Amino acid sequence: MSNSISALHLIDSNGIVVVKSHQPINKMKIKILLLVAVLFSASFLSAQNTTKLPSIEVTKLDGEKVDISTLVGNGKIVVINFWATWCVPCKKELTNINEMYEEWQKKYGVEIIAVSIDDSKNTQKVKTTVDGAGWTYTVLLDPNQDLKRALNFQAPPYSLVIDKDGNIVDTHAGYVDGDEFLLEEKLKELAAK
Repeated sequence: MSNSISALHLIDSNGIVVVKSHQPINKMKIKILLLVAVLFSASFLSAQNTTKLPSIEVTKLDGEKVDISTLVGNGKIVVINFWATWCVPCKKELTNINEMYEEWQKKYGVEIIAVSIDDSKNTQKVKTTVDGAGWTYTVLLDPNQDLKRALNFQAPPYSLVIDKDGNIVDTHAGYVDGDEFLLEEKLKELAAK
């Protein structure tokens, strides 16, 4: 029985080939390479957790333009939630969060910003949806999806949690009932820092 492998490809959690070899490699070397790959992935993910928001212009419902990066890092915890009028789980999540929002503001000093990725044809639908749901947080528009592309996520709902210094410390894709309680745990943790 041989104690070596003739080809090896190690791929990190982001799908990037970190080691590629066609030379014989013994099992001890494989273990070391796997450890290096895991550590590399962990440090990459850790570095991602301190990313700042890009400087991208979005629009308020009244038509005023604002640079999204200026809305964070002002000593407040901020949650940015991406949604669309056609996305049922998005609207359910934002409605459930809205029920807790006033309490969260008092307990954690959090600000929620809902960013619609609906195109410009649906801007009026956004305002109608927000007014009808009675959401009390800031709603912004990203009709060309510039911010969505810069953050490189696939589809809403998608949330970012940003600490008091403006660092993106958590992301969450999708929504199922109860996710707002997981979000609250993260807010508690950040408020305690």
